[in-house]
Amino acid sequence: MDKARVVSLFINVVRAGSFSQAAAAQGLSAQSVSKAIRQLEEHLGVRLFHRTTRSLALTDEGQRLLDLAHPGLRLLDDALEQVRGSRDEVEGLIRIAAPTSFGTHLLAPLVCAFQERYPGVRFDLVLADQFTDLVASRIDVGFRAGNPPERNLVARRIGDIVLKLCASPAYLMQHGSPASMDELARHRCTGYRQANTGRVLPWELQGEGGTLFLDMPWVATFNTVESEAAAVAAGLGIGQLAGYLADDAIGAGRLVHLLPELDTRSAGIYMYYPQRTGLPSRVRLFIDYAVEAARARLAGAP
Repeated sequence: MDKARVVSLFINVVRAGSFSQAAAAQGLSAQSVSKAIRQLEEHLGVRLFHRTTRSLALTDEGQRLLDLAHPGLRLLDDALEQVRGSRDEVEGLIRIAAPTSFGTHLLAPLVCAFQERYPGVRFDLVLADQFTDLVASRIDVGFRAGNPPERNLVARRIGDIVLKLCASPAYLMQHGSPASMDELARHRCTGYRQANTGRVLPWELQGEGGTLFLDMPWVATFNTVESEAAAVAAGLGIGQLAGYLADDAIGAGRLVHLLPELDTRSAGIYMYYPQRTGLPSRVRLFIDYAVEAARARLAGAP
């Protein structure tokens, strides 16, 4: 016997003054309500109602049960209403998972701007380059580069990673600027080493026949994209950097964008979350805001 359900039915019968009216309000048959009350009476070993064909009245034991149970159910109703109302409150915690570089350079400014709009929202950012299981880690919204996440997740493509050849003004002053793809091999180049495979990724360059993958004469390799971008900005050599890492430095003159006709779009960036329905208001608002703001940044907007 579902005790909470049966006691709730008992209180509804008392409020309605009849089994049939309580049953109609709950979408049940009068017989099923009557059966549930009989089960409760058998469980307690007392009668709860005096019943006739025309009237219904509580016994002393029924009145005592009502007096004891009603405050508890009222507290339960209040708790349910508060949780239901929290869907529309723009406050509370949002937990986000993202790759380290994306979280540092794109999400951190978005989180700051969103929190200024909604000061009651708090954030917990989990930055790691491996895929994060949202359910196991209790994450509200995740981001990843590459292919869209599988499993039963909602995935929204928010932009592309544009790879750009970049160098510092100091490097170009000393070594000159390459005028073509062929001249790149004569320059000092940097590379990115994937942490999970240990492999240095080739540069992806847009050629006349499509994307070309070239292994360059690396002067240094790095296992984080942030350290490679910092080395390129310091004048170490020419690097192929993600646009979201390089665009601000290019705009400020700390980096020079070389041979833009060779730019490639290497992978998509996706936002993913567990479901479309039942999301708290704070999460729905953040998703909509982050999609638009991240797309603008990835497209090169200030």
